[in-house]
Order: sequence, then structure tokens, then C-alpha cells
Amino acid sequence: MDLVMAQKKQNIIQAIKEYGRQLFGFIRGRVNSNEDAEDILQDVWYQLSSQAKFEDIESVSGWLYRVARNKITDTYRKRKTETLNVTGADEESDEWMAPAFIVTDSNDPETKQLEKLFRESLFEALQELPENQRNVFIWNELEEITLQEIADREKENIKTIISRKRYAVQHLRKRLESLYNDFLNY
Repeated sequence: MDLVMAQKKQNIIQAIKEYGRQLFGFIRGRVNSNEDAEDILQDVWYQLSSQAKFEDIESVSGWLYRVARNKITDTYRKRKTETLNVTGADEESDEWMAPAFIVTDSNDPETKQLEKLFRESLFEALQELPENQRNVFIWNELEEITLQEIADREKENIKTIISRKRYAVQHLRKRLESLYNDFLNY
């Protein structure tokens, strides 16, 4: 039994040496920060070490990249569910999460192209909104001004500001859904 464990440990060390740097680069190109990439990479190594039989993995590199993609997707989904729901109403009503590539510094040409396409689509969709909804969305989501601060600035009821943001989010979600899904499947 000790021989099997020693061999498994050696296989994991070899995988880390062989794929660690490339896998980190792959993950880093798809998340917001080095810290996020390191956390996901650590999860990948943990899952590898938890495998009952290392020998059952046909392609170690394929397995590692598939797990990394799944962990990246899980991270986005987790963040989406953790996003603050400003009305306390239906969870789907007014939260919006831009894909992480909108703020990445990736040098990957495909990611850069997707980032450009998303930005163009986002700003095109924002222009379709009434000015008051567009302003509330931009101030809250892009400039990170709280909804209460916006209400105070605009001398409006907070519920009016929340409603404007909800309408903006619904429009953007509908308008950008296919592009967002393409990114998640990327």
C-alpha cells in the first residue's frame, strides 16, 4: 500500500512540474487576478490528489485542463450567486455580472477578441436604454456608486433607482445572453 501511495505522490509531483506553469497561464487568462488563478490551480491540484487511481486518467493534460475549465466556470457561477441583491426580491431580477474577461490583462488573442466584442456589445446595448436607466446602471455597476448615493444625487426615491437598475439589467441580460453563454462555454 505504501508503494502505491509513493507512486501516486511521485505522479502528482511530476504533473505539477510538467503542467503547473502552463496551467496557471491558461487559468490566469480567464480570471480577474493572480489570486483567483492560484486558488483555482490549487483546487485542480487538490482534485488530482483526491483521485482514487491516478493510473485511470488517460490523458493527464486533458484531464487537468478540463478540471481547470470547470473550476473557472464554478467560480463565475459562485460569484453570480453571491452578488448582492439590492431589492431583496427575486434573485434573478436585478443582479448583473460581467464576464471576467472584461477586466483581464490576458495576452491571449481569442480572449482579447472576445473582450472587444463584449465591450462593443455592452456599450451598444447601453445606448438602447433610456438615459435614466443607463446612468443608474453605469454609475452603480461600472463606477461602483451605491444605489443610495445615486438616489441622493438624483433626488429620487431609492425604489425608483432600484427599479431603473432592474430594467437596465433585464435589458442587458436579454441582449447579451448569447455572448455571455459563449464565454462560459469557451
